[in-house]
Amino acid sequence: MPARTGAQYIAGLKEQATKVFIHGEQVEDVTSHPALRNGVNTLAGLYDMQHDPKLKDQMTYVSPDTGQRVGLSFITPKTKEDLEQRHTMMANWAKVTCGMMGRTPDFMNVTMMAMASAGDYFAQNRPEFKKNIQDYFTYIRENDLVLTHTLVNLQRSRAPLATLLEDQTDVALSVVKETDAGVVVRGPRLLATLGPLADEIAVYPARNHRLPADAQEKYSFAFAIPCNTPGLKFLCRESFDLGRSHFDHPLASRFEEMDAIVFFDDVLVPWERVFLLGDVELCNGVSEKTNRNIHSGHQVVTKQVVKCEFVLGLANMMVETLGSGQIPQVQQMIAEVIENLEVMKACLRASEADAALDQWGVMCPSQMPLRVARNMFIRMYPRMAEILHLLGSSSLMALPTEADLSGPLAKDIEQYLDTDTASAEERIRLFRLAWDTCCSAFASRQVLYERYFGGDSLRNAIILYGLYDKQPMTQWVREFVDQE
Repeated sequence: MPARTGAQYIAGLKEQATKVFIHGEQVEDVTSHPALRNGVNTLAGLYDMQHDPKLKDQMTYVSPDTGQRVGLSFITPKTKEDLEQRHTMMANWAKVTCGMMGRTPDFMNVTMMAMASAGDYFAQNRPEFKKNIQDYFTYIRENDLVLTHTLVNLQRSRAPLATLLEDQTDVALSVVKETDAGVVVRGPRLLATLGPLADEIAVYPARNHRLPADAQEKYSFAFAIPCNTPGLKFLCRESFDLGRSHFDHPLASRFEEMDAIVFFDDVLVPWERVFLLGDVELCNGVSEKTNRNIHSGHQVVTKQVVKCEFVLGLANMMVETLGSGQIPQVQQMIAEVIENLEVMKACLRASEADAALDQWGVMCPSQMPLRVARNMFIRMYPRMAEILHLLGSSSLMALPTEADLSGPLAKDIEQYLDTDTASAEERIRLFRLAWDTCCSAFASRQVLYERYFGGDSLRNAIILYGLYDKQPMTQWVREFVDQE
């Protein structure tokens, strides 16, 4: 199957009937459930963009295997132009969601591409694992599948090294046995964003959650399986799509991508779906050695640029509507958002300009600009939400709903809630969007997501400290100090 349409994506979800639970009940059909259907429809709209004649060359490319057009986020970049094309495709998707869906399918597509391109890395574990990862990437590319993933084990204690040092299969996903058919895994995993809306789930170690050197080999693995595999269950958090209109909750009613805990109840992973097994060192090194996180970082920072653009546009409309643009403090806050946007754009551009072929023959973005951008955005986004609070102030409070505009007080609302530049309805519509960006439950999840989805700030800083080559600058200063 070439690049899918939205209807084909929805039909696939209906057919596979993954075990999804929310609000204490099992979901019969994620495509029609009120807590999930709008997110499904948004993803379907992204897939339909691949078939827009005006966007075809921006959204798809010709498969090297079948000659059919497939999603451009699957491309194995060989030139800087390939990276720029991929960037354009990812930005097109991010703009549809205002940057509010961090786990659109392109994130995992670029991740799996990087891992498949580094097939020889997996062959170090077992020769057949190279074929497994490469065959799997071809499979998801040619079938245009949606992937979710999990990285983190549940913890009973945050004490250093408390997890995995003992045999705690009840709180950490582990291999419980090997069979002729594959490996059997048991336990929970966090945090499958997009899980209920996905076709398949990938499970592998994270760069910033490294396995202890003396961890048992049963915790060391990487694999991918369909989301409807027997024994696999997804427990959703409370939905932030409350069934309200696009007017009342413009973001939450469209972009609920859902986060879930995944329970593996003696799940059989067929051998052909296993990519790593039993090698702690290889599992710990998979991100760095395959450049997986660099390519996913390219997607992430592309999304961050779009998110900054959205916040800037929203902030400026708020200021224009309230007539506060001449206040110096307001100008200073808008300037801060502009700075954030330009820093993100500069980092993204630098990563592409300084890209180089890696050891696997893939054109790889420069790592440091992307890592710096991701680290900085952890601080930037909560601050931008705060800026929206400060710009909106009382206009974010006691907002009427869409129903109020035609209710008993409609004339009062029309008479008193307009501004010099906007009608009452225009003002309310805009500030309900601002509320859903910085104040609502959906907005709070966005702040929490940006703080932690790429690892917490301290760990990321430690990783950056360890990776960055500081010696050339240090030697220069040393030589200067030693001058007579």
